[in-house]
Amino acid sequence: MIHLTGDEPPVGDLPSALAESRAALQKLVAAGEKCGTSWTTPRAPGKWSPSQIVEHVARVLEESGKTIKGEPSAFPGLPPFLRPLIRGLFFNRILKKNRFINGRTNRALNPIAGPPTPAEGRTRLQRAHDAFERACKDSPPRFVHGVFGDISTTEYARFQALHTLHHAEQVLRS
Repeated sequence: MIHLTGDEPPVGDLPSALAESRAALQKLVAAGEKCGTSWTTPRAPGKWSPSQIVEHVARVLEESGKTIKGEPSAFPGLPPFLRPLIRGLFFNRILKKNRFINGRTNRALNPIAGPPTPAEGRTRLQRAHDAFERACKDSPPRFVHGVFGDISTTEYARFQALHTLHHAEQVLRS
């Protein structure tokens, strides 16, 4: 790994980050396939079902691909002066600790329902990840995210891998 100066997280290479993201996706798929009859049942009141978690991750991957390509996405756009603060408090912290933190999502990424079966969830996730991966590979090394500001495509792929792993752990607890 290459370490940047300042408070920026370590950066690796894009192929490794995408492999990490694909491996995280496979863990989420495997967790979903173990759910059986609990696939569409939330584990507690106010929580998502495994199906909804899969839909959320798929939406995040799709919207992340759009963001990388500079297309309009469901992610909010923060004023540029706030982005370094949010990047430091959230994005860089997650990459440094190598672990996603609990939080809330915006309405557009908050699923009402998800794929009806784990098999359809796998297909949904794979399609979303394929689009995300293509966007990463076609992207310049850095891009401007509406929430985090100027970030590395490689770091963003690692961030998405950690997000997916976070949700795979939730599905395993379902």
